Amino acid sequence: MQKKTTTNTVYKKKLNGVVVSTAMKDTAIVEVAQYKKHPRIGKYYTVSKRYKVHNPHNTVATGDKVSIISCRPISKSKSFMIHTQ
Repeated sequence: MQKKTTTNTVYKKKLNGVVVSTAMKDTAIVEVAQYKKHPRIGKYYTVSKRYKVHNPHNTVATGDKVSIISCRPISKSKSFMIHTQ
């Protein structure tokens, strides 16, 4: 009998955005904007979403452009962490 070896490939979501708030301890709110095209009308529009992001040691400030990456859930609403500044 042969043993089956499996490789677990984890695909992490990577997003770019702007820091909106750093009022909480070890947490920042990052707003990510996407530019989309309406399927029928053809008009372009902007869709933005805010993510609560793990910010260890409060390293970022409001207005910074950051890259965030998905991770294991840290709390009820935090499942992203800051990747680069």
